[in-house]
Amino acid sequence: MAASIQIKQSTEDEEPGRLSPPEERTTSSWGRLLRIGRIPGRFIRSLLPFAAQTSSPAPAAREEQASQETASYSPFRRRGRESEFVVIGLGRFGTAVASTLVENGRTVLAIDSDHERVQALSGELPHVVQLDATNIDALRQAGVETFDTGLVCIGTDFENNLLATVLLRQLGVQRVIAKALTITQREILLKVGADEVILPEHEAGRRLGRMMAVDHLVDYLEVSNDVGVVELLAPPSTWEHSLSELSLRQRYGLTVIAVRRGDDLIVSPSASFQIKEEDIVVVLGRMEDAERMRQ
Repeated sequence: MAASIQIKQSTEDEEPGRLSPPEERTTSSWGRLLRIGRIPGRFIRSLLPFAAQTSSPAPAAREEQASQETASYSPFRRRGRESEFVVIGLGRFGTAVASTLVENGRTVLAIDSDHERVQALSGELPHVVQLDATNIDALRQAGVETFDTGLVCIGTDFENNLLATVLLRQLGVQRVIAKALTITQREILLKVGADEVILPEHEAGRRLGRMMAVDHLVDYLEVSNDVGVVELLAPPSTWEHSLSELSLRQRYGLTVIAVRRGDDLIVSPSASFQIKEEDIVVVLGRMEDAERMRQ
């Protein structure tokens, strides 16, 4: 059964930033985290100089104290780090990332601040929690620092996206990947400590533009700025010719990695393999070279 953690407001009798004692937790949850107020928006102005210090761990004494206070409460404490991911932000993109990782057997802690969204996903994701990802104490109490990779998938709220990225880096998460909506956001996220930044809409737009610009192009996956994996309908000049006869590598600098024929995919076809009409040829190389082959 999927487990979920919900945040409750702290009262005057509760100490902010601490987990409820074990006896107050139910068997269907990992415990309750107390909501801690958001970092003020003005804090954003100090992020760039602050980020320069985030590659170093917090003072040992403070880390040891935090570990002693929360180790017995977090479900992910003292577990192996291999193949464990924390996904922050459960919109369409973040949910798709988390679900795909779970489907592939990875351990995933999914985080969102929205109560209804967390409840809706509790049956789909094994470990989903509601907490404020812009608060370092809440992240620490959830055991976030024990994960290998953090993926920040917060959508339109760039301030929260930025803060969550900085805090994951400060907590010592080995690899931090963030989502951006613009090139400017990408540059800022890289400056504050993200190892990788993806722009889903930008990349999808470039991919669609490539497909529309080249006749008979079926699909395109960019590997670097000028090299990609290209799927295109075999041009008439290649029909009934073997790969050795076509010499695509020598003539165009293209490497054939597969051929799709109907429902079959022939991977690493031999030199004697003959191209047929309606074949889809999958090549690795530059887009302009693939277009030269098509002509």
